[in-house]
Amino acid sequence: MKWIKKTLKWTGIIIMLFIATVIIWMYTSPQFGAGPSEEQIATYAKTDHHDGEAFFNFERADMNMDISRIWEVIKEFSNPVDNIAPKVDIAPEKLNPILVNAEPEKTKITWFGHSAFMLEMDGKVILLDPMFGQVASPHPWMGTGRYNKTFPLEMDELPKIDVVIFSHDHYDHLDYGSVEKLKEKVDHWLVPWGLDNHLVSWGVDPTKITALDWWQESVQNDIEFVFTPSRHFSGRGISDRMVTLWGSWVIKGATDKIYFSGDGGYGSHFKEIGEKYGPFDIGLMECGQYNEKWADIHMMPEESVQASIDVQAKVMMPVHWGAFTLSVHSWIEPVQRSSKEAERLGVTMTTPKIGEQIILNESYPNSPWWMDHLKTPI
Repeated sequence: MKWIKKTLKWTGIIIMLFIATVIIWMYTSPQFGAGPSEEQIATYAKTDHHDGEAFFNFERADMNMDISRIWEVIKEFSNPVDNIAPKVDIAPEKLNPILVNAEPEKTKITWFGHSAFMLEMDGKVILLDPMFGQVASPHPWMGTGRYNKTFPLEMDELPKIDVVIFSHDHYDHLDYGSVEKLKEKVDHWLVPWGLDNHLVSWGVDPTKITALDWWQESVQNDIEFVFTPSRHFSGRGISDRMVTLWGSWVIKGATDKIYFSGDGGYGSHFKEIGEKYGPFDIGLMECGQYNEKWADIHMMPEESVQASIDVQAKVMMPVHWGAFTLSVHSWIEPVQRSSKEAERLGVTMTTPKIGEQIILNESYPNSPWWMDHLKTPI
């Protein structure tokens, strides 16, 4: 009996030490960012989508994961479907850094995988959700690796960045390491309310950050940016859910207009955005990492296509896929299902490779390139 008591004692000590280590790490690691001040919270609470403690969606956004739901998800991840990830790393199309902004009269969009983009518009360079990390989590042990280990341009190859925009603070969109490497290149950062605190805690000059509420506008270098709603949530730790705002973006240049959906479930906000700011030359629409269990906060592919119709996008590009396995569907299912629905509804879709440029009103790549990366042929 003595050895049993001794074993239990040391097991308890080890568990307590582990818990203490995790708690200390969570409160000291810069990855988790920083929260809003009391003054900021008082400002947020004056809106119709903040209750004095946290932001909220106007439409239902069920995120409750009880024990039975969690167990179902664990079982799904334990028995992965065919092609849950590519058979080998995806090698992106490489860009020549010298050619970035070489044709300022053209609007060019380059996908870096998932929801990260480089936009060349009116002679300016804009990054959308520039997540260059290899794992979408606060620690490499806590997530699966990125499909593309390299990028069309590596961070040290990027030119001066005029504007960076973020849709929300989840790890697959806002990455501490990426901000650290980019911050000396960026002239200005446009972010949702509350996300500015993360950037400031990571050493970004506060005078270079503009934080916006839904429907607020900011003009940077003669390009108009409008922060618009989405049906989602935020949070980087265990106690900061909904503390920062989330949303989508309207980007309006001299002649071209782009909609970037960020993350979120399908809702009436898409039609409202389309009525206020559409039509758009292209809609970059979230389409991936969905599940019926969290359908309120991530669209199904068919809904992504309908959302592009609602915002009045002339061309749709499915995003939020092709880089990480964050749900239990095959990695190609989002683009396959959305392509089928787009064809049914007569929606023009573009599906570029990572690094393959879209040139508005000129070039919209649409080859089924993903078929070359399947573990199991279909």
